[in-house]
Order: sequence, then structure tokens, then C-alpha cells
Amino acid sequence: MIHPFLSSLRAQGYAGMVGLHVCDLAGRELFALNAARVFPAASTIKVPLLIMALEWAQSGQLALEGRVTLEAADRVTGAGVLHELGPGLALTWRDVLTLMIIVSDNTATNLVIGLVGVDTVNLWLTAHGWTETRLIGKLQLPPEQRNAAQLRGERNCTTASEQTSMLVRLVRGELLDAAHTALALDILERQHFRDLIGRALPCGENGEPLYRLASKSGELNSVHHDVGVLYTPRPLVIALLTEGGSDRRQLPANHDAQRLSAALWLLLSALGKVYPEGDI
Repeated sequence: MIHPFLSSLRAQGYAGMVGLHVCDLAGRELFALNAARVFPAASTIKVPLLIMALEWAQSGQLALEGRVTLEAADRVTGAGVLHELGPGLALTWRDVLTLMIIVSDNTATNLVIGLVGVDTVNLWLTAHGWTETRLIGKLQLPPEQRNAAQLRGERNCTTASEQTSMLVRLVRGELLDAAHTALALDILERQHFRDLIGRALPCGENGEPLYRLASKSGELNSVHHDVGVLYTPRPLVIALLTEGGSDRRQLPANHDAQRLSAALWLLLSALGKVYPEGDI
């Protein structure tokens, strides 16, 4: 039997696969649909990279104000801005982590991966119980620079349930101390791409969103993801992972993203106890 959430999407013309997991801040499951299904991670892989790098900063292994020089060979295509800039730019690691999240910069992400190492990231994920989320390698590399796994067609991957687990444990202070937890959430709140969870955020008369959102999106061809912490009257931790959409256009005009956001917000409004104005 098809799930009502999915049947609503099908009725709107969305043909892809959806994984959705919604929890409260205590980690209690409020909604699950294909939550354990493995999806290509796209840029949601940057969430564990952010948390792990800040854990290194907390332990003294990484100086956030230390600088790394951008080399010509570091620049890769895709999301972000660093590939548009000239070599020789000296960035702080704080800048690198910020760019990795707020504009999903792939070059910045690869600098982080180069620092911490693919195997170290996967050992860290396993140690925390996240066995389906895997980093295969750096992003957007030309074929001659890809590792053996990438050449076999393996991709970074994750599940909706593991993404919510990361965010629940982050917001509860179970992964980082108070200062680094606050920094992680502050960076996530400044993400520029808000085409799924953030698209239908209700706004006040001044146009500002009524509820804070700390999130990270991800996009590949026919793949649209968004994971985050939404501070509705009942705060929610959300992971929406999708693949197989039919609209290949870029955001924000992509019809698949519009359909996903509309269906998602019908659910989030109820779970987050977002009432119409004047309704108690």
C-alpha cells in the first residue's frame, strides 16, 4: 500500500524515490518513509565533515584561524565560489568550513577531505554508529584523479535516519562542546540554498522567516536533498532524500523541488504545530 505522503506526491506528478525521516529534538521519531534506504549523499555528506572538523578544532588538532593556501590544482567545478578565484588565496579553516556549507563549495569540501582523510572520516562515522553513510572520495575530480572506488562507480552515500541522528546528537550537545555546537548550527543557519525545507517557511510582515532553520541541501542530476533543524513551535529534525526526479532544470525553477517542498510542508506544519493565524 502506497504511503499517503507519497501518494500525494504521485498525484502531483512526482515520480522519484523519497526517503524522509522526522524527529523531535529528543530523537523521538515522528515520521518515517524509507528512512533506512541508502541514497547518493550529494552535498549532505558535508554535514558529517563539518561536525568532524569542528571536533578536531575542539581537541586542538585543527586551528580554525589557521590558514590554508588555495592552489590552482585544488579548484574543482560545481557548487561554490572558490573555483572562480585565483590561486594563492589564504583562507582560514573557519572560512573553508563556512563556504563548504553556506554555498556548498566543492573546492572547500575537498580541502577538508584532504585534511582529515577519507578513511579517517569513515572510521569516525562507524565509531558513531553511522554505518550506511560513507565518504568515497573528493568531489568533482577529473577521471585521472579519481580513486579506485570512484572509478568503479561508487558514490558518497547516506540515509535519512542517519542524517537525523547526526543532527539530533549535534543539537543535543552530544558531539561537540557548547561553543563548537553553536558554531556548527550558526554555519548551518547561514546556508544560502533553501529550496526544499526553507522554500515554504512562513514569513512575518517584514518578510523575515518566522522560524529558524539550520540546514544543508544537496543536489545532483534528478537528486534533491535537504536535512536540517527547524525551530517550529515543536522543533523538528528533518532529512528528506530523493532521487529519480524527472525535471532536470536547475533550482529554484525545478518542478520536482517545488512538489517535494509543498508536500513536505503539509506534513511539517502538522508535526511542528504550526497553526494558521488566530487558530489555537
